[in-house]
Order: sequence, then C-alpha cells, then structure tokens
Amino acid sequence: MKTTISNYWVHDWDPFLWQFPDSFSHFGPGGIRWYGIAYLAGFISAFFLLKRYHKCKRSPYNSEQVMNLMTFMVLGVLLGGRIGYALLYRWGEFMEDPLILLRVWEGGMASHGGFVGVCIAVLWYARHSKQSPFPIGDIIVSVVPPGLFFGRIANFINGELWGKVTNGSWGVIFPNEKESKAVFLLNPEFKNDPSLIPPVILEELARHPSQLYAATLEGLCTFVFVQWRFWKSDVTKRAPGRLAGEFLIAYAIARIINEFFRQPDASLVLGMSRGQFYSLFLVLGGAILIRIAEIRAKKSLN
Repeated sequence: MKTTISNYWVHDWDPFLWQFPDSFSHFGPGGIRWYGIAYLAGFISAFFLLKRYHKCKRSPYNSEQVMNLMTFMVLGVLLGGRIGYALLYRWGEFMEDPLILLRVWEGGMASHGGFVGVCIAVLWYARHSKQSPFPIGDIIVSVVPPGLFFGRIANFINGELWGKVTNGSWGVIFPNEKESKAVFLLNPEFKNDPSLIPPVILEELARHPSQLYAATLEGLCTFVFVQWRFWKSDVTKRAPGRLAGEFLIAYAIARIINEFFRQPDASLVLGMSRGQFYSLFLVLGGAILIRIAEIRAKKSLN
C-alpha cells in the first residue's frame, strides 16, 4: 500500500495563523494557533446560540446569565480537557511529573475529559444559581457540537490525529508523521517498549483524513441531531435531562465509528482504541441520564 506523493495531496498547512518571532518564544514556538482560534469559534458559537434561545423564548438565560453560564462552560472545557488528557492518555508520565498539566504549550486535550469537565461545571453552576442541572444540561449540549466541529478542523490543519493507511483517492499524506515517533514516545507504554509503535508510522503513506470524518460525525451530525430535537420536539420540556443523555450517546456512537479510521496514538484497551473504550462510558452515562429524566417526567405527571 506504499504510495507516492504525486498520487495524493500532501498536507502542508501551517498550524499557526501568525507566529511570534523566535526572540519572543521562551517555551517553544509561540503565536496565534488555529487550534486556539477553533476553541474561540466554538465558544462564540455557543454564546450566540444561547442568545438566540433566549430571544425565541426557548431559554430563561438573558445576556448577563449567558455570560455567567459561559464562564462555567469555558472553565469546564479547558480544565476538564487538559486534566482528562493527562489522566486518560499520559497517566504514567503524569504520575512521574504532575507538572505536565501546566505545560500547555506542549498541547494535549481530551474530549472525554472535556465532557466530564462540562458536567461538573453544569452541577457547579446549578448549585451556584440554585437551579436544577437537568434543563441546564439540555441547553449546554445543544451548543457544544460547533466547538467539536471547529476543534477537529483545527486537528486537520495541524496535521495531527491522522487516520489509518488507505489506498483511497481521498487519502492524504501527512509529512509530520515522519516526526511522530517522538510523539508516540511521550506515552510511557511506548517509551518502555518502542517496538509497540506501529511500523507504518515512519513510512510515507496516504492516510484517511480522519479529522474531517470526526468533524462531520462528532460535530456536524450531532449538531443537526440536537438542534432538531431542541426545536422540533418537546423533549426539553417533557423530560429535562433526556436531550443531554441522547447527545452523549450520539457523540459516543460517532466517536466509536470514527475511531475505526483513526490511527491509535496509545495502546489498545480490550482490543479497542482509547477513544472507543472511553466512549462506552458515555453511552452508559447517557442511558442512565435518559432513564432518570423519564422517571422524573413520570413523577411530575402524578
């Protein structure tokens, strides 16, 4: 399946929109990264969606309350994503050097950790504002997908999290994969036994643009689904919390499918990639949330 550059598009995009001069960088390359812009675009999208909800009388949160809610969301996403990355993907190194949490310039965020962070933020905000967390959760999940979409697009621009080898005409050659052995060696499991690193990693092969698959499945498709449920059904009024559960399951299914095309960057768990394995817990959490929402809805009718 060895390919030649002439047959496929070679990824050559710069991860920086604008890079600082070397004299300004003390911790490595610095500047305005597309990844940071993706996070900003996600938060801005969420802000305007929340504003529209209030205008259309689908949300009780006015402009001031939206800003308060966004503050909790931002903290949940950033802290949860970073801590989740350390715990779920770099546990061994984290135990040896907990300060990796602070070295954000090295990159590293985990979407599953971000979900946990957002859940904690929702509970925190609900307690702070003395509200039920269930309707808050429904509103939050309806604005999360754009951030997932932009984040995966940024992954593609960065030339990271690329897919498995393919001979399809849509395959992409990622030159940075030649340097990826160092990235794999950051994982203690591979560092202790470099022979576990897939041998195709260091070869020039066309790969699935799995980042774009993820943007479509995890971002666009889940967005269409939750927006359809939010606007075209009474689920948020009839059973608060159910939409949040449905989103968790929808995202988990999308992630599990996409992982079949993505090159694992950590050892497998029970024959599954880390993304697939952790997504099973999202399915379980979503099912439990739906069950609780339905029980609460039935009780409210009695």
